[in-house]
Amino acid sequence: MTEGKPVLEVCLSPALLHLYDTKGAIVVIIDIFRATSTMTAALHNGAKCIIPVASVQECIELGNSIPGSITAGERDGKVADGLQHGNSPLEYPAEFISGKTLVLTTTNGTRLLHMVQDAHEIVIGSFLNLSVLSDYLLAQGRKVLLGCASWKDKFNLEDTLFAGAVIDKVQHAFDINCDASRAAKHLYDAAKGKELIEFLKNSSHYRRLSAFGLEHDMTYCATPDLHPVVPRLQGQEIVIAG
Repeated sequence: MTEGKPVLEVCLSPALLHLYDTKGAIVVIIDIFRATSTMTAALHNGAKCIIPVASVQECIELGNSIPGSITAGERDGKVADGLQHGNSPLEYPAEFISGKTLVLTTTNGTRLLHMVQDAHEIVIGSFLNLSVLSDYLLAQGRKVLLGCASWKDKFNLEDTLFAGAVIDKVQHAFDINCDASRAAKHLYDAAKGKELIEFLKNSSHYRRLSAFGLEHDMTYCATPDLHPVVPRLQGQEIVIAG
């Protein structure tokens, strides 16, 4: 360990989370296509809060019990039966989401969030809030775990690419002795200076979502710094930090 510097690690899949010590750490949940991008956009556009839930049924029941709430979530790229909206950041402009509670369920991102039990803090990462999130991590001076939601426990490019982008911004302030972190940084180095979405077009998740006509969605999700807020889990709700 580098003297005086907190540790930063990358977990490439929820299936590997048990290998990491998250006690006292800031855990960043990363699900670029599209859960954490949607959370970031909705909060920046004025959502009162986001309540992440694991199942569609729980989402429906909770939505029915909260006045002014919106239920949202997808399964296999389509709005899940019984829910009102999908998992696209573009569905939640300010004129629609402002002042409302978004109850959200997703296949990967909300699952990983609920798996983390003992962290000091859980925050949300996306390219949409890359710079402000990186500054936030630098300001806290704590151990960090960048947690990739992946795709049904399988490694994916977009979440790992984002982890590498964060490392590129904060590496000077952290002790990084983790090969997953090195791999993420190498991946970002290969994409740096290019349009990130072009780098991701050959990824399995891009191809999967393209089959549902969601290319514009993914281009949006791969655009840095459109929504400069840090979403933070507070109790059962995700709100803007600070």
